[in-house]
Amino acid sequence: MRARGIILLVIVVVVAACSPEKRAMNSFRYGKYENVISYYKGVLRKQSGNGPANYYIAESYRLSNRIQEAEPFYAKAGGRGIDSDSVKLFYAKSLQANSKYDEARTVLESLESEAKGEKLKDRAQKEIDGLNYLEKLSEKKSYYKIKNLEAINTPFTEYNPVYSNNELYFTSSRANAKIYEATGTPFTDIYKAETSGANVNASTITPLPELINESNINEGCITFTPDGKTMIFAKGNTGKRKGANDVDLYISRYRNGQWSEASPININLPDTWESTPALSPDGRTLYFSSNRKGGYGSLDLYSAQMDSRGRFGKVKNMGPEINTAGAETFPYVSDNGKMYFSSDGHPGYGMLDIFVLNRANGKTIVENLGQPVNSTADDFGMFLFKVDRGFFTSNREGGKGDDDIYTFINEDPNLKVVNYFLQGITYMIRKDSTREILPNTKVSLMDPDGDVMQDFVTGNDGKFLFRVYENENYTLLGETDGYITKRQTYTTIAKSVPLESLKELVTTITLDTIIVLDRKERNKTFVLKNIYFGYDSADIRREAAIELNKLIVLLNDNTDLKIEMGSHTDSAASDAYNIQLSQRRAESTVNYLIQKGIDPNRLVAKGYGESKPIARNTNPDGSDNPEGRQRNRRTEFKILEIGQLIKKEGEDEEDKYFRGENLPKKKNDN
Repeated sequence: MRARGIILLVIVVVVAACSPEKRAMNSFRYGKYENVISYYKGVLRKQSGNGPANYYIAESYRLSNRIQEAEPFYAKAGGRGIDSDSVKLFYAKSLQANSKYDEARTVLESLESEAKGEKLKDRAQKEIDGLNYLEKLSEKKSYYKIKNLEAINTPFTEYNPVYSNNELYFTSSRANAKIYEATGTPFTDIYKAETSGANVNASTITPLPELINESNINEGCITFTPDGKTMIFAKGNTGKRKGANDVDLYISRYRNGQWSEASPININLPDTWESTPALSPDGRTLYFSSNRKGGYGSLDLYSAQMDSRGRFGKVKNMGPEINTAGAETFPYVSDNGKMYFSSDGHPGYGMLDIFVLNRANGKTIVENLGQPVNSTADDFGMFLFKVDRGFFTSNREGGKGDDDIYTFINEDPNLKVVNYFLQGITYMIRKDSTREILPNTKVSLMDPDGDVMQDFVTGNDGKFLFRVYENENYTLLGETDGYITKRQTYTTIAKSVPLESLKELVTTITLDTIIVLDRKERNKTFVLKNIYFGYDSADIRREAAIELNKLIVLLNDNTDLKIEMGSHTDSAASDAYNIQLSQRRAESTVNYLIQKGIDPNRLVAKGYGESKPIARNTNPDGSDNPEGRQRNRRTEFKILEIGQLIKKEGEDEEDKYFRGENLPKKKNDN
């Protein structure tokens, strides 16, 4: 069975007695594609030009991941109610899968000019652009050397190699007598074998225990935490009326010398497909593929964050730079921080190709790995056990069976990997103005758009660690109960190491920073930098607006604070006038905050005049001190009240947990 057959969403039911054609249509509806193909091939033996029969055979081959075999049937597909434009698109894809690029281009050009909808016109143009990309890709030199891993492969399917603690885990249908009706091939189970790199001891190949593998269920892709003690894997498609309707992700933990019974994780959605899981190298982010609503194509890549209780939340679509109108699946993040994934939507050779996501100056670039890693067949499931070598899966010609596992080595003489990490410590300030480590603080690394890239909850040592990339700008967000949530910027621009200066294959650069949080205390005062006013003026300057915008962010991050905006003047003019002037200035800052969306009930304006100077207005000799007067024309904010925490829009219970609140354990936690 080809591995992408597990992508199928099937609900296998007992089909009531009815006409052969109705049974075939029910089989098509419920994913029993072998039955559909068998029935309609019988029809074609009598009516070779039957358009609907050709269509349902072609669609059954496509939906069971055999689009190469669909080509002659799409060529004759048609009939009432069948979308001719969609037939053209998939006919072109089947031609491309069979390396008939010129013929595929002709069909796509026809579709681009004649399609009824703009969406299909755009898709056709993108496919044409993809064919043009292949011509350029063929000119690029490849340093990859590949080899079939014969010690593992059989005439059945073997795919999704994962290396953990000197063992190679993979999925195979080699020993299962039960047949999966969507593809007519055996169900799959997960196996493991002892290995040293790519040197596999075939005599040690064994299936995982029955608590993990079940004979009438497809067990699919697997991933592990860095210590190898927790695994997440996909399973589903039982083939029974009371079985699973879809593919879900399950978790199991290694305790007392054995794996625990697997249970579904909390991000699964009813009647959707969640599979091809991959944990980040630090084990805190889960990547997976899903066809849930709101995506960009048939299958999209998503990420989810693991909290300190082992639950996942903050599920996020990885966006249109990665996801396409096609299928994106089999994500994997290597130790060098690069994400590999497979797609039939990005420009490729016809079916699933393997791509790598490179980051440069804050932007992501999707790159096809080219041949020989990719072929006109399905190529997927990349895994690196070293920076320059690893495994992947392909069902290309010349293998031992269906999907086969291959090894590769990257012999690029200029291959150099630099891993950048940002480490830091969270602190608080004692009353004597000295620092003290602040434990149990959630620190988030955010991109320039304000999206959270990584989360970290510090331990007793206050330390946090993030992977970062060269020439990028970030924001660090620190928050914990009883302290003011704080944001601060960090940049790696001009901090990278020239590759030509490196001698080792892998270099790790660790950068340092600190985050200091202030305790939430009534009457605590903070001076706002650059909130200065012109002489005899209450107008807010541009630099003051920039600083007030930072205060707006702080108030939005700390919705339980009520503050006083206090304004001060220098000693010019009378006390009464300065009180009036400072009040106007305070009210000006409050009005600015209100205009930007801050609740007026959280704000109080207070003018202090010249009563609280922080610098001399005149020099000791009696002459004017312009710098001192400018400093005195300042604005401060003071905490008046610390109210009940106001839940932010879109915040869930896991967010509140990360913020340090003690929440009761939910029912049905997995």
